[in-house]
Amino acid sequence: MEDEVTKRSVILYPVYINSKKTIAEGRRISIEKACENPTCIEIVDCCKYLKLPCKIEDKAYPRDFMQRGRVRVSLKREDGTLSNTDISSRKQLMLRVSEMVPRHPGRAKKQQEASTSSNAPAKSSKGGKKKR
Repeated sequence: MEDEVTKRSVILYPVYINSKKTIAEGRRISIEKACENPTCIEIVDCCKYLKLPCKIEDKAYPRDFMQRGRVRVSLKREDGTLSNTDISSRKQLMLRVSEMVPRHPGRAKKQQEASTSSNAPAKSSKGGKKKR
């Protein structure tokens, strides 16, 4: 599958579909359609589900160089036909992936863990005035 991913493929950084980022920070789709903090692994899983050849590269986004990783996706085969007839452009790919990431199985596990840990009893503090 990696042989099909060529230099003529589309680059997809997680920042492009992150609802927590602004357009100036690199988001490329509207906030309503974007998802919250996607990872490269989730994006690759979504691309594989859509039967698009893809691979993760260890590169940093120039505007946010602390976040590593990008995904290279081939929309077309070697003969020029589309790999998935529903997705013909970079924008359509970003929209489809951002729809699928919130339903990713790994993300559902994270949300369940977060909800169970938030049900733990909170510590109470005195809340009185501080002495000077």
